[in-house]
Amino acid sequence: MIERISLYILPLMILGILTFGLIKKVPVYEEFIEGAKDGFKVSVSIIPYLVAIIVAVSMFRASGVIDVLKNVTSNLLPPDIIPLMLTRPLSGSAALGIFSDIVNSHGADSYIAKLAAIMVGSSETTFYVLSVYFGSVGIKKYRYALLTGIIADVISFVLAIWVAQYFFLATN
Repeated sequence: MIERISLYILPLMILGILTFGLIKKVPVYEEFIEGAKDGFKVSVSIIPYLVAIIVAVSMFRASGVIDVLKNVTSNLLPPDIIPLMLTRPLSGSAALGIFSDIVNSHGADSYIAKLAAIMVGSSETTFYVLSVYFGSVGIKKYRYALLTGIIADVISFVLAIWVAQYFFLATN
Protein backbone atom coordinates (compact mmCIF):
# COMPACT_ATOMS: atom_id res chain seq x y z
CA MET A 1 0.00 0.00 0.00
CA ILE A 2 2.79 2.45 0.96
CA GLU A 3 4.69 1.66 -2.24
CA ARG A 4 1.64 2.45 -4.36
CA ILE A 5 1.08 5.73 -2.51
CA SER A 6 4.74 6.70 -2.89
CA LEU A 7 4.50 6.23 -6.67
CA TYR A 8 1.69 8.75 -6.97
CA ILE A 9 2.45 11.29 -4.24
CA LEU A 10 4.87 13.49 -6.21
CA PRO A 11 2.76 13.70 -9.39
CA LEU A 12 -0.32 14.41 -7.25
CA MET A 13 1.52 17.19 -5.41
CA ILE A 14 2.61 18.78 -8.70
CA LEU A 15 -0.89 18.49 -10.10
CA GLY A 16 -2.32 19.99 -6.90
CA ILE A 17 0.05 22.96 -7.02
CA LEU A 18 -0.75 23.58 -10.69
CA THR A 19 -4.48 23.32 -10.04
CA PHE A 20 -4.29 25.68 -7.05
CA GLY A 21 -2.30 28.17 -9.13
CA LEU A 22 -4.83 28.05 -11.95
CA ILE A 23 -7.73 28.54 -9.53
CA LYS A 24 -6.00 31.57 -7.97
CA LYS A 25 -5.13 32.86 -11.50
CA VAL A 26 -1.39 32.85 -10.78
CA PRO A 27 0.91 32.68 -13.82
CA VAL A 28 2.39 29.35 -12.70
CA TYR A 29 5.07 28.95 -15.36
CA GLU A 30 6.35 32.52 -14.97
CA GLU A 31 6.50 32.13 -11.18
CA PHE A 32 8.36 28.85 -11.61
CA ILE A 33 10.92 30.53 -13.88
CA GLU A 34 11.40 33.37 -11.36
CA GLY A 35 11.94 30.81 -8.58
CA ALA A 36 14.45 28.94 -10.74
CA LYS A 37 16.34 32.20 -11.39
CA ASP A 38 16.50 32.90 -7.65
CA GLY A 39 17.65 29.34 -6.98
CA PHE A 40 20.40 29.70 -9.56
CA LYS A 41 21.59 32.97 -7.99
CA VAL A 42 21.75 31.30 -4.57
CA SER A 43 23.63 28.28 -5.92
CA VAL A 44 26.21 30.53 -7.61
CA SER A 45 26.63 32.57 -4.42
CA ILE A 46 27.38 29.49 -2.28
CA ILE A 47 30.01 27.99 -4.62
CA PRO A 48 32.95 29.60 -2.74
CA TYR A 49 31.68 28.16 0.55
CA LEU A 50 31.34 24.69 -0.97
CA VAL A 51 34.85 24.88 -2.44
CA ALA A 52 36.22 25.92 0.97
CA ILE A 53 34.55 22.90 2.63
CA ILE A 54 35.88 20.49 -0.01
CA VAL A 55 39.39 21.87 0.35
CA ALA A 56 39.22 21.68 4.16
CA VAL A 57 38.09 18.04 4.10
CA SER A 58 40.81 17.13 1.57
CA MET A 59 43.52 18.88 3.59
CA PHE A 60 42.34 17.20 6.77
CA ARG A 61 42.57 13.75 5.20
CA ALA A 62 45.94 14.40 3.55
CA SER A 63 47.55 15.89 6.66
CA GLY A 64 47.65 12.62 8.59
CA VAL A 65 45.82 14.03 11.61
CA ILE A 66 43.21 11.30 11.30
CA ASP A 67 45.85 8.58 11.63
CA VAL A 68 47.36 10.22 14.71
CA LEU A 69 43.95 10.50 16.38
CA LYS A 70 43.20 6.86 15.55
CA ASN A 71 46.32 5.78 17.41
CA VAL A 72 45.68 8.07 20.40
CA THR A 73 42.05 7.05 20.93
CA SER A 74 42.31 3.36 20.06
CA ASN A 75 41.69 2.37 23.70
CA LEU A 76 38.48 4.41 23.95
CA LEU A 77 36.91 4.02 20.51
CA PRO A 78 37.08 1.77 17.48
CA PRO A 79 39.71 3.44 15.28
CA ASP A 80 37.46 3.53 12.20
CA ILE A 81 35.01 5.83 13.99
CA ILE A 82 37.49 8.72 14.26
CA PRO A 83 37.32 9.74 10.57
CA LEU A 84 33.53 9.75 10.82
CA MET A 85 33.59 11.98 13.90
CA LEU A 86 35.99 14.41 12.25
CA THR A 87 34.28 14.68 8.89
CA ARG A 88 30.62 14.68 9.98
CA PRO A 89 30.64 18.35 11.10
CA LEU A 90 32.25 19.30 7.77
CA SER A 91 30.46 17.27 5.13
CA GLY A 92 27.43 15.02 5.19
CA SER A 93 28.32 13.24 1.96
CA ALA A 94 31.87 12.53 3.14
CA ALA A 95 30.49 11.21 6.43
CA LEU A 96 28.03 8.97 4.58
CA GLY A 97 30.89 7.66 2.45
CA ILE A 98 32.88 6.80 5.58
CA PHE A 99 29.78 5.27 7.15
CA SER A 100 29.27 3.14 4.03
CA ASP A 101 32.88 1.95 4.23
CA ILE A 102 32.43 1.03 7.90
CA VAL A 103 29.28 -0.97 7.16
CA ASN A 104 30.87 -2.70 4.16
CA SER A 105 34.06 -3.64 5.99
CA HIS A 106 32.60 -4.59 9.39
CA GLY A 107 29.07 -5.71 8.53
CA ALA A 108 25.74 -4.03 9.19
CA ASP A 109 25.18 -5.82 12.50
CA SER A 110 28.59 -5.06 13.98
CA TYR A 111 29.00 -2.80 16.99
CA ILE A 112 31.03 -0.27 15.04
CA ALA A 113 28.36 -0.03 12.30
CA LYS A 114 25.66 0.55 14.90
CA LEU A 115 27.80 3.17 16.64
CA ALA A 116 28.48 4.88 13.31
CA ALA A 117 24.77 4.85 12.46
CA ILE A 118 23.91 6.49 15.76
CA MET A 119 26.60 9.13 15.24
CA VAL A 120 25.48 9.95 11.71
CA GLY A 121 21.85 10.14 12.77
CA SER A 122 22.39 12.26 15.84
CA SER A 123 24.93 14.81 14.64
CA GLU A 124 24.80 17.69 12.20
CA THR A 125 27.00 19.01 9.42
CA THR A 126 27.69 22.15 11.41
CA PHE A 127 30.29 23.82 9.20
CA TYR A 128 28.36 22.98 6.04
CA VAL A 129 25.17 24.48 7.46
CA LEU A 130 26.96 27.60 8.60
CA SER A 131 28.84 28.17 5.36
CA VAL A 132 26.11 27.30 2.89
CA TYR A 133 22.92 28.40 4.57
CA PHE A 134 24.29 31.38 6.42
CA GLY A 135 26.35 32.33 3.36
CA SER A 136 23.37 32.17 1.04
CA VAL A 137 21.44 34.72 3.08
CA GLY A 138 24.45 36.91 3.83
CA ILE A 139 24.91 36.27 7.54
CA LYS A 140 28.53 37.05 8.36
CA LYS A 141 28.48 36.99 12.19
CA TYR A 142 27.81 33.42 13.23
CA ARG A 143 30.18 33.01 16.16
CA TYR A 144 27.52 31.86 18.62
CA ALA A 145 25.90 29.56 16.07
CA LEU A 146 29.30 27.97 15.45
CA LEU A 147 29.95 27.48 19.16
CA THR A 148 26.47 26.04 19.69
CA GLY A 149 26.86 23.69 16.71
CA ILE A 150 30.23 22.39 17.87
CA ILE A 151 28.94 21.82 21.40
CA ALA A 152 25.91 20.00 20.00
CA ASP A 153 28.15 17.80 17.84
CA VAL A 154 30.43 16.90 20.76
CA ILE A 155 27.44 16.08 22.96
CA SER A 156 25.87 13.97 20.22
CA PHE A 157 29.09 12.00 19.74
CA VAL A 158 29.50 11.39 23.48
CA LEU A 159 25.88 10.32 23.84
CA ALA A 160 26.12 8.12 20.74
CA ILE A 161 29.09 6.30 22.29
CA TRP A 162 27.22 5.91 25.57
CA VAL A 163 24.01 4.68 23.91
CA ALA A 164 25.86 2.24 21.68
CA GLN A 165 27.83 0.85 24.61
CA TYR A 166 24.73 0.59 26.78
CA PHE A 167 22.53 -1.12 24.20
CA PHE A 168 25.00 -3.12 22.15
CA LEU A 169 27.99 -3.94 24.36
CA ALA A 170 26.07 -4.62 27.56
CA THR A 171 24.10 -7.37 25.84
CA ASN A 172 27.18 -9.18 24.51
